Amino acid sequence: MADFHSTIESIPAAPGAYLLALELRRAVVLSVRMAGRLPPGLYLYCGSARGPGGLRARISRHMRRGKALHWHIDQLTERATVHGAWTFTDRSECALVASLADLPMPVAGFGSSDCRTCVSHLLHWTGSRRAFLTLGRHHAR
Repeated sequence: MADFHSTIESIPAAPGAYLLALELRRAVVLSVRMAGRLPPGLYLYCGSARGPGGLRARISRHMRRGKALHWHIDQLTERATVHGAWTFTDRSECALVASLADLPMPVAGFGSSDCRTCVSHLLHWTGSRRAFLTLGRHHAR
């Protein structure tokens, strides 16, 4: 089972994959290069962190405001509440997407422009807000 982290202190600095839990309270219009509109709601983003600082560095960046917009996900993390992330040192981001394939993918190519397997790495949570937040609390360290 994966560990859920709502703060960066407990996130390992190891390489791995993560599932970021986000909440948009208002609609977000994405940039021209990744055109689309996301309605308010709950979203999951599957990513990987293989560089220096591993999972801790990458997820810390997602939780921080005021950063330069570099990746697709930056457009959301600057406007959303990031509730936390599940971390996996033994799985890939594509494996996470595959395990959640029943969830809608609202924007094709989001976070997966360099991926030949996945339609998108952004998923729209269709369950209740309570279930979404309970998942994180249930698995929290």
